[in-house]
Amino acid sequence: MTNALKTRPLVRLVLMVLGVLAVVVPALVMRNFTVDDALIPIRYARHLREGLGYRFDPSGPSTDGVTPLPWAFLLAPLSGGTALDALARAKWLGALGVALAGGALGLGAADLAKGDRTRIAAAAVGLVVLGLAFPVGAYAASGMETGLATALATLAAVTASRRRLVATSLLAGLAASLRPELVMWSATLALGVAVLEARWKSAAIAFGLSIAPFALCVALRLIFFGRPVPLSVLAKPSDLSHGVTYAAAAALVLLTPLLVIAPLALRRGAPIARVLVAAFVVHLVAVSLAGGDWMPYARLVVPVAPSLVLAFVDLSSLSKPAWNGARALAAIVLGVLVATNAAPAGRHVGRDRAELVERAKPLLADCKTIAALDIGWVSAASDARIVDLAGLTDPAIAVLPGGHTSKRVDTSMLLDRGVDTVLVYSETRAVEWRLLRSDLFASRFAREAEIPFGTRGASYAVYRRRAPSAQ
Repeated sequence: MTNALKTRPLVRLVLMVLGVLAVVVPALVMRNFTVDDALIPIRYARHLREGLGYRFDPSGPSTDGVTPLPWAFLLAPLSGGTALDALARAKWLGALGVALAGGALGLGAADLAKGDRTRIAAAAVGLVVLGLAFPVGAYAASGMETGLATALATLAAVTASRRRLVATSLLAGLAASLRPELVMWSATLALGVAVLEARWKSAAIAFGLSIAPFALCVALRLIFFGRPVPLSVLAKPSDLSHGVTYAAAAALVLLTPLLVIAPLALRRGAPIARVLVAAFVVHLVAVSLAGGDWMPYARLVVPVAPSLVLAFVDLSSLSKPAWNGARALAAIVLGVLVATNAAPAGRHVGRDRAELVERAKPLLADCKTIAALDIGWVSAASDARIVDLAGLTDPAIAVLPGGHTSKRVDTSMLLDRGVDTVLVYSETRAVEWRLLRSDLFASRFAREAEIPFGTRGASYAVYRRRAPSAQ
């Protein structure tokens, strides 16, 4: 019976389709989700396509404003037309990549099941749980690099389950080039497979391959920008306590970590599960040390969530069915609760932002230099020079004291940079609040218009620099 199930094509086909559906369905449900930062690398990509070089402003300096260094270069061929057109293509790229990886995940789970009924059932349940982890689908369709990173990390986990050392190391390393905090996960996964295969001489090579793309990005940053880390590290300082809270919350909302809370089963065997769970724990440590993230839906942990489906399959036959069922039930209940309460807020973000861009275009058409905190949508609405009040694309502002919404930018800096327009969100952040309270700002800038944003009464106020006679 075991051999029949192992070789039956229908089992593999069903799990492959279930794997695709597990990521495609939530991606379709969350297809209008995005974040403002998704449009920043698109501006870099458009300038690369136009032959203007790797820069945020057409005539500005080359700055390290994209955390995943290769991402803008990958987007460049897709960046024709408007920024929103390019964003739509980036969303398709992420969704297609994750769909491919989902199918591979289903096949990997089928191979790992080895014809065992318990494992086949665990594979099906694990993929259903993954389908309820809506952040995976949300970021697949976000236009961010996270979708492609998730696809690469998932493919790396599948090759790891098949003990393919070189492929595992390369795929995991490529994932880490898109999400730098994945490098510890990548190295752990590669070394884990080397240990399982007792390929001690190959361990060093596997380790080198797993960190090589990340190391190349570090080297290029040192050569061209004079620092090993992206500007986002300076612009968005965080702390360990926030990172630990973020990692713990992510482990819950992504659901699949709940499936592998089986220490006794892991002790008894499940070699692939041990490697995948160890790599996941190491990744949580890396995310904690990085201080977490400000974006919603556990973005930094999303890429490794699908891999734990394979771990669940591997350990399921070593754990009592009742415990397997209890963990799965807990994950499903939590998934329904989280999706019901958290997913709706993200389903209209992209549409609202696109409407904001279109409303802003005529108001910003004659601007020369715009200062704003949320520069992604602004870069889609105007080709003007943009002063980034968060410092994500501006080295001088990135090193100022404060977090990315509280940089100590004063009005004199805006005047020195020739800013003629300032955009302020209705829910003012610290840097905006400080500017608005400045007497110098009040004397040099006047509120001219308001741009509605979304359906909850939010808006952006447009402040124009007064004519010299009015100052």
